[in-house]
Amino acid sequence: MSTMGLRADETKQEAAVLNGDFDVYQSAHLTAFEEYLKNVLLPMPAVDPLIPSMSYSLLSGGKRLRPMLCIFVADMFGTEREIALPVAAAIEMIHAYSLIHDDLPCMDNDDLRRGRPTNHKVYGEAMALLAGDGLLTHAFWMLASTRTSPERIVEMLRSLSFAAGPYGMVGGQVSDMDHRERTATRLTFIHAHKTGKLIRAAIDLGAILGGADASKREQLGLFGEHIGQAFQMMDDWLDVTSTTEELGKTAGHDSDGNKLTYPSLFGADKTRELAETEYQAAVAALAPFGDKANRLGELAKRMVRRSK
Repeated sequence: MSTMGLRADETKQEAAVLNGDFDVYQSAHLTAFEEYLKNVLLPMPAVDPLIPSMSYSLLSGGKRLRPMLCIFVADMFGTEREIALPVAAAIEMIHAYSLIHDDLPCMDNDDLRRGRPTNHKVYGEAMALLAGDGLLTHAFWMLASTRTSPERIVEMLRSLSFAAGPYGMVGGQVSDMDHRERTATRLTFIHAHKTGKLIRAAIDLGAILGGADASKREQLGLFGEHIGQAFQMMDDWLDVTSTTEELGKTAGHDSDGNKLTYPSLFGADKTRELAETEYQAAVAALAPFGDKANRLGELAKRMVRRSK
C-alpha cells in the first residue's frame, strides 16, 4: 500500500474514533499493542529456550483486556498511547506468568490454554516455571522504564506489586487451592484477589499515568472491583456452559477439580444474574466521568456479555 493510502486509512480511523466507533478505536489500540509486544523480549541464545518459552505464552493472543483497560483509562486522561504501551505490556507479562504457573501440574494441571498446549507441555515444567519467573521480573523493568515522572513510576510500581503479590493475586491463588470452606464470602474473596486485583491495578496504572487525583483513582477502583467480579463470574459460567473448542481451554475443568465457583454455589442461571448486577454497579461507578468514560463502559460490557 502506498504512503498516501496509509495516511488515508489513518485519517479514516481517527475520524471513526472521534465519531464513537468503538470497534475501530479498540482495534487501533490492540494492533499497536500487539506490535509493541512482539519486541519486548529480545533473543538471547545463551539462555535458550527461556526467551522462546516466555514468548510462547506472552504472544499467544487472548483477550488482552488488562492492557486495554490500562490504555483506555490513560487515554481518558489525555496520555498518549505510546507512553502507555510499556505499562500495558508489564501488566500483560504478569498476567501471562500467572497463567503459566496456574497451568502447572502442581497447580491446576491443565494441558490446553488459548487453543494450544500449555507452556509446560511444550517446554517442560522446569522451563515453564522459569519462564513465568522471567515474565514477572521483567514486567517491573518495563514499568520502571516508562517515559513519565519518577513519582508516577514509583506509584505504579507500588500499585502493581501490591496487586500481584501475597495481598492480591498470589494470595487469591492460595485461597483458590483450599477447598475446605465453600461459602459465598470465601468465593468473593478468591475472585477479588486472584482475578480482580490485577484488573483493578490495570485501571489504576492507567489513571496514575494520566495524572488522576486520589478521588478519581478511588472511583475507578470501584469500577475495577465490580467489573473484575463480573468478569470472573462469566468465566465460571462459561466453564460449565461452553465447549473446549469454544473456550480454547479445557471446559468443565473447574467443576471436575471440585473448585469453588459461582455455578457450584448458585447454579448457572443465578451466576449470570449476579454477573449482570456487578456489571451494572461497574457502569454506575463510571457515571462521574460522563462521556469521557463511554468507551471504557463499552469495553466493560464486552467483558461480561461474551461467549468465550
